[in-house]
Amino acid sequence: MEQEVVSALFKTEYRKIVSVLCKLFGLEHIQIAEDIVSDVFLLACETWGLKGLPENPTAWIYLVSKNRTKDYLKRNNLFRQKIQAEIVNSSSADVELELDLSHKNIEDSQLQMMFAICHPSIPSEAQIALSLRLLCGFGIDEIANAFQTNKETINKRLFRAKEKLRKDHIKLEFPAPSEITGRLEAVATTLYLLFNEGYFSTQKDIKLQEKFCLEAMQLTYLLASNKATNLPFIQALLSLMCFHSSRFDARLDEDGDYILYEKQNEGLWNQELIERGKSYLYRAFEAGQISKYHYQAAIAYWHTHQADSAEKWENILQLYNHLLQIEYSPITALNRTFASYKVQGKAIAIAEAEKLKLDNNHLYHSLLGELYTGIDDRKAIVHFEQALELAKSKADKKIIVDKLSVLR
Repeated sequence: MEQEVVSALFKTEYRKIVSVLCKLFGLEHIQIAEDIVSDVFLLACETWGLKGLPENPTAWIYLVSKNRTKDYLKRNNLFRQKIQAEIVNSSSADVELELDLSHKNIEDSQLQMMFAICHPSIPSEAQIALSLRLLCGFGIDEIANAFQTNKETINKRLFRAKEKLRKDHIKLEFPAPSEITGRLEAVATTLYLLFNEGYFSTQKDIKLQEKFCLEAMQLTYLLASNKATNLPFIQALLSLMCFHSSRFDARLDEDGDYILYEKQNEGLWNQELIERGKSYLYRAFEAGQISKYHYQAAIAYWHTHQADSAEKWENILQLYNHLLQIEYSPITALNRTFASYKVQGKAIAIAEAEKLKLDNNHLYHSLLGELYTGIDDRKAIVHFEQALELAKSKADKKIIVDKLSVLR
């Protein structure tokens, strides 16, 4: 039981204390912050395993973190003097450096860490890896699993990103008011990609997928709860995450294979998350500043109505039209084509899809296979076979094979 409590606290408290220590020490000393917090949790494992759980495990972690930080500063006098000179505006050399683990400082430090990690100079892959490590407390093995690579690659990626933070002298601070919207957009993009790493992952580690989505939602909620960062597109992003997550339990069967949307058990959809998504979306639109996340969330909202209806697909089609005007992408255009099929029929949808010429995309050929089914089954088979050749995941291949088996 002690190990389970340590593991749970690591997930919730590691990122908080690391963020506060990085704010105290500076981002160039991330490794020191991580080492101190890791030592605290190792001590918790050893101590609690022998003596049992303390009355308040979280308070124990905080107290020991403060003591370990003070011990480190005492042992490393040169480091202490350097840090004190940078952060303490005082002529006294004996000012006690205190680790502030108040709720406000923890929250501010995490928000500032988000802005630092999502600095424009940090590559997007590294931003996600750093977010998983520093903001979510994921281990190297978990991050490597998520990116379907090895630990060495992730360690190198993290090292290079930390070096970038150090060399560019990036600080843990809120951007100036004039910069906050632009910088917040980069943070939103990273959280959106982090959520997608979990929700659209092709691996079968369902628990890990859920954790990724939950962490992305918690960090987005942190932004939505802060006055300076609670902008309409953050509310819309949180709404989008709620709608998608509401169907999480219905998306996979017992073997971990994907269940197509139209075959999902609607009774497994989380109605509480759907209602929260509606609330966030209403607030986002009420502000009147429309972003791509508004339209994506609205499309996701209509997908919480499983039954086909003219109203549903007409709304989705129009929302895709607006989304493409804000930010065009071939995949968005491809998704729009499916809505077009539902509203205008297969012939128009085929013509629209073929204009995209996404010949190296398995989703493109899968959609054309679907559209040609019943019109020209020979062409449908050709497209499904091309999709099968291009698909990389076992889950995608299985869906395509099932479609082919019906046509042959």
